[in-house]
Amino acid sequence: MTHQDELAIEVKGLVKRFGDVTAVDGIDLDIRRGECVGLLGPNGAGKTTTVEILEGLQTATSGEVRLLGLRWETDAPVLRERIGMTLQETRLVDQLTVEEMVRLFTSFYPRPLEVEALIGLVQLGEKRHARVGKLSGGQKQRLALALGLAGDPDVLFLDEPTTGLDPQSRRALWDVVAQLKARGRTVVLTTHYMDEAEVLCDRLVIIDRGRVIARGTPRDIITSLGAEQVIELEAEPSPDLERLRPLPSVVAAQRHAGRITLRVRELHLALPEVLREVAAGGGQLLHLSTRRPTLDDVFIDMTGRSLRESAEEKAA
Repeated sequence: MTHQDELAIEVKGLVKRFGDVTAVDGIDLDIRRGECVGLLGPNGAGKTTTVEILEGLQTATSGEVRLLGLRWETDAPVLRERIGMTLQETRLVDQLTVEEMVRLFTSFYPRPLEVEALIGLVQLGEKRHARVGKLSGGQKQRLALALGLAGDPDVLFLDEPTTGLDPQSRRALWDVVAQLKARGRTVVLTTHYMDEAEVLCDRLVIIDRGRVIARGTPRDIITSLGAEQVIELEAEPSPDLERLRPLPSVVAAQRHAGRITLRVRELHLALPEVLREVAAGGGQLLHLSTRRPTLDDVFIDMTGRSLRESAEEKAA
């Protein structure tokens, strides 16, 4: 198998402009078959535009896109049979039952998954005869996933698939993604849940202002921070960041939403000095905790804001 054959998705120099606005600014991607790759970024970063071009829903201004060695310009009918997608919002027919909806979608494909298998995969067996309009939000989202999987796609695109889901539905969706990867399918996921990205994704691509600013495994990207631990503290009055930054083992110090976050290499060296500095400034400690670094720390470091904030802005 050549390197070309191993790639499910190949993107070179992808650019998309809307008038004077450049939404995607020269993105390159190589996604291997059987891989789950997460695209992360703040609102307006260009994630959804990139995914919509890969899905054939938008055309690129310039650049090259290949899926499964094929191009949308010349192979659209074949590609439509080989990809699946769940969008951020899926319009469903409220009057149909779950089973009728799944059966309808399987009829669109030459080699669909069985209706029974699809309903079981998304754990909707008990709701098979329920009308779609009566389903909860989480159940509708799981149904949308079943519809995206109806054609047994080689590549599945999931655009923020678990937004607003209850914990049980989120876990059910995570299980489905794990099963797809085990069958050699490729999954491209956009999400603003960092735990989801860490659990599901083999590799991450972080996009900001239409460009890739980091890529790698979740562990590699977290390690790139150069910190073993994170100290979070609040004090009144709050200590000066400039006095905290030179302390032993401190890699970086930031103030975010009223709380100071310190990334440190060796906790046992940094913590006593930090507490001494707070006390020296006459500060009273209101909160102190330590934890391991997460993807959200990476995100704040690179973009100046948390991915969750970015999602909440969008919801507002």
